[in-house]
This record gives sequence, C-alpha cells and structure tokens, in this order.
Amino acid sequence: MKASFLLFVVCLGALTVCNAGDLREHFYEKSCPLAEDIVKKITQQRVAANSALPAKLLRLHFHDCFVRGCDGSVLLNCTANNKAEKDAIPNLTLAGFDVIDEIKTKLEETCPEVVSCADIVALSARDSVSFHFNRPMWKVLTGRRDGNVSHASEVLVNIPAPFSNFTTLKQNFANKGLDVHDLVVLSGAHTIGVGHCSVFSNRLYNFTGKGDADPSLNSTYAAFLRTKCKSLSDTTTTVEMDPHSSLSFDSHYYVILKQNKGLFQSDAALLTNEGAAKTVDELTNLTDFFTEFSHSMERMGAIGVLTDHSGEIRKKCSIVNSS
Repeated sequence: MKASFLLFVVCLGALTVCNAGDLREHFYEKSCPLAEDIVKKITQQRVAANSALPAKLLRLHFHDCFVRGCDGSVLLNCTANNKAEKDAIPNLTLAGFDVIDEIKTKLEETCPEVVSCADIVALSARDSVSFHFNRPMWKVLTGRRDGNVSHASEVLVNIPAPFSNFTTLKQNFANKGLDVHDLVVLSGAHTIGVGHCSVFSNRLYNFTGKGDADPSLNSTYAAFLRTKCKSLSDTTTTVEMDPHSSLSFDSHYYVILKQNKGLFQSDAALLTNEGAAKTVDELTNLTDFFTEFSHSMERMGAIGVLTDHSGEIRKKCSIVNSS
C-alpha cells in the first residue's frame, strides 16, 4: 500500500502523463523476451572496458527523469528549429549516449519498435552500477514510452544545481514528488564519478565575491582542491566527488560529507537541515544505503512516465519517429 501511494504521489508531482500501475517488472517478457538480457550484456561489456561508465549512465538517467519525466527526452538531438535538452549547459558534460545507441541498435535488430529508449536508460543505469556486485542493485519497472519533446530551456529550472541551498533542493525534489529522504539518498550517487572544477571552484576562490573560501568546506580538503583547480577559469579539470573512492559504489560519500568534504554546495547543504543531517548519519551504514537507494531509485524512475498510448517507441533514440 505504501509503495503504491508513493508512486501515485510521484506521478502527481511530475504533472505529466503517468500511470505507475502500467510500469511493471519484465514488461517485455512476451513482446521482446531477450530485451533485458541484451541491455545487461552490452552495458556490462562496456563497463568492463570503462570503469567510469556507471557514474555517467546513472547521471544520464537522473537528468532524463528530472526534465519531463523519465521519457528519454535527454537523448534527442537538436533540430533546425529547436535546441534540445542535451545542449543545455548542465547537460553538456553528460556521457553514455553511445552506449544507449548501441543497445538500441541491437534491440531494433531483435524486436523492432518494441523497447523504448526511456527503458533502456533506466535499465542500463541499474545494470552498470550492478556490474561489480553480480546482482541487481535495485528493481527497474519497465513499460515507459518515449517523449517527442525536448527543450534546452526546461533544463535549468528542473535539474537541481550543484550550488543550490537546501531550500531550493527540497523544492526541486518536491516538484517531482520526491521528499527530503529521497534527496539525501539520491545525493549518494555522488559516491561515484567526478565533478568539473568550474562547478565548485567558487567555493575555493570567491565564495561571497570577496576572494574568500567557503567556510563550510574542510580547510585541508579545500587546500587539496586548490592544487587541482588552480583558478576560477579552469573549465576542463575534473576531481573525484568521493575522494579515493570515486569508482566504488558505496556509502563512503556520507562519511566524507560528515567531514565537510562534500564537493558541491548542494552536498554541504544536506548538513544544514536537521532531518537531512540525521539521514546522512544513518546512510553511512552500507546496508541501509543500498536498501534506501534501491527504494528511491524506483520512485525516481516513475517520475512523469509516459505509458500505454502516450508518446512513442523511437526507432532511433536521438530523433523522433517520422510522422
């Protein structure tokens, strides 16, 4: 009863077409029996060759779901008359599109126009993170259909920014039907991957516009970061979001967060709210983190999904089908 209620809330919060009851496990069991095996095989082959890929595919899923719901709209290319989501500033560093395209090509050969790009994104994010555990780290319900609208102008107002304060983050998530608990749990995705200096270097060199550092950032860690990010103008250098553990999906993010070593202002913001800070403490426990991350990913994966006859099943993930 609780799970159904939460999915219902997510659908309402997204203010888009959604019937979470239409999402289910093994949606393609009859229409494309090998679908999930194909996604898993290709994803894990690519992860075996590139250990940084899980962070990229997980981020791709997140950025897809927070704009127009989990409808694959982040995959669409710009057209002569429209600047698409992937060309918005927060999405310029997204990666993994080639993996999605490879999977889609194989699926179109196997069962044409059956498996949505939106489901491929959700499944590949899960399968990439799960690779080193030899078991699925969360349940992915399937049955999403693909959207045919993608506007760059909608990205900044929907994607939580790395320099946001707690109030803004809370509202960002509430707009999607997610609560503070989900906010803290899903922030744990920062346990893998890297951040660009340009996104956080103001915390090192010009936090309040007076050439100062962010006092909430561990001073020793700040000194280390300055050896990597040497100026405010550095737009290419990257730094691990979870120091010395950026390839391991674990609860270490919460450990370093309590040491005031969260890389982004949005990380540090989690400690400014009593309830969120308490959740941070709880999630330092690895088992608790895995359990809660699984639940929050299921909720996020239901944001604004298109099902039944809404949307389409794209033949190619980067372009809408011809009318």
